[in-house]
Amino acid sequence: MKSSPLFQILFGLLLVAYAAYGWAFIQRTAIVVDGEKIQALFDDAMISMQYAKNFANGDGLVWNAGGERVEGYSNPLWVLLMAGIHLLPIPLTQTSLYLKLLSLVFLLANLVVIKKLAEQLSNNKLVPILAAFLTAFYFSLNNWSLQGMEVGLQALLINTGLLLALRSIRAKTFSYWLYVVFAISILLRMDSAAPAIVATAVIAWIDKPHRKQHLQWGLSAIVATLVALTIFRLTYYGEWLPNTYFLKLGGMSTILRISLGLRRLWDFVWNSNWVLFALPLAIPLLDKRKLLWPLYAVFIALVGYSIYVGGDAWEHVGGANRFIAAVMPIFFILFAHTAGELVESMLRNAKFKSERAQTFGGAALVVFIITSLFSFNNLLVNNPIAKWALTDKPVFADSVERYALMGLALREVTSPDAVIAVITAGNIPYFSERTSIDLLGKNDPFIARGPMRVNSSLFEPGDYRPGHNKWDYAYSIGELQPDVVAQIWEGTEEEAAPYLVNYERYVIDGIPYFFLEDSDKILWDLIPPQN
Repeated sequence: MKSSPLFQILFGLLLVAYAAYGWAFIQRTAIVVDGEKIQALFDDAMISMQYAKNFANGDGLVWNAGGERVEGYSNPLWVLLMAGIHLLPIPLTQTSLYLKLLSLVFLLANLVVIKKLAEQLSNNKLVPILAAFLTAFYFSLNNWSLQGMEVGLQALLINTGLLLALRSIRAKTFSYWLYVVFAISILLRMDSAAPAIVATAVIAWIDKPHRKQHLQWGLSAIVATLVALTIFRLTYYGEWLPNTYFLKLGGMSTILRISLGLRRLWDFVWNSNWVLFALPLAIPLLDKRKLLWPLYAVFIALVGYSIYVGGDAWEHVGGANRFIAAVMPIFFILFAHTAGELVESMLRNAKFKSERAQTFGGAALVVFIITSLFSFNNLLVNNPIAKWALTDKPVFADSVERYALMGLALREVTSPDAVIAVITAGNIPYFSERTSIDLLGKNDPFIARGPMRVNSSLFEPGDYRPGHNKWDYAYSIGELQPDVVAQIWEGTEEEAAPYLVNYERYVIDGIPYFFLEDSDKILWDLIPPQN
């Protein structure tokens, strides 16, 4: 379906509006220090930046320059893109800006793909633009992507693969390019293998004339990519699986983890208005084409993966987690298509065929979609609409600023060979440029293989936060003796206290730190006087 000039103009205006919104979003996450704007990312993204910085500097794909080889990331292609930015003559305080801009470009490209993908399914000229509109102003997708995570690029790759698949099916041809795209998506994030496998199976099922080619190319591309990553991991890190696998999945009942993942999914759907989420379930009654199956399959695959790993560590803020956010554009296509079909069905049944009736139906569809956007952007934090509208700082922006400033402060009061123990393992090591100890084990195999500390029951998350439930202060502080303990995991102060007896507590810019007594790596004369 080719858009009319009017709808092409509307879509062009949408792209311009979103580009302006994305730029404003990036500026809203900037940090002002002494009148200068600096940029930083969501802390998990900054862990990847730490690996990228060291790789670009010739120190290898490691968290600590000259340190142990540990695979504390699960997004290899994203790390390589980050490393490319670090090869440019850019100060550390500005590298994050360029990554945010790159993410904005990916998100803009994704809107184009979403529109084209919706056009493969709907004859209603409004539906593709409305699906792109929902995608453009969906807070969770923007927040994860424009604060440094690879979610925007992952969504772009998945949607591009689906577009290539639907085009080839409708043209009754075969395209191997969709499997090249799926392979790239796995290089970006290994968990993209889940939607790639499911999509391959469904596409092969519905495209019977090319079934053998789909299975051969699809499975070969997926398996070859996973094998290549495994060979690299074994060769470079000496492990079959990333350290993050042991950290998040090791030492916990699979049944308990899946039950918590289900509870988190239900909370997300409920708080985003479960009635709206149920709407696309009506599409089989309105559109029986098998062409819709690959979209449903990919959406269900990543939602299923989110359930399997127990959700994410930041479910308490609401909205879609990192896994689900990547496939929400697919949901928005199905949602807009279903709403459009319902409107068309009501008009047909009521025998309203006049131009005025069609205009009224289109207006009702637009109002419904715009109204739904507010429900989809409902967060579990204060002033969710203000954060979406950028009259308030986005979620995570305040914590990112705190950690970045901590890193800069510690760089000023420690010598280059100082060792710092951290909970948030991204911004502080990156900006302090100091060797660090990861108290929660994402970059420490000893902690990652330790026991899981979880106070949860079936369907009751309790204090379960994937990747944040393992620590051992006797080892990380008592044995390793860092020069600075910058943070202690919340609620574990009493547990840490016996290992801090040789440390002195100082407050710098309102933030407490523990400095090892008599350490010659602390620039004591630069520490502000204490009250």
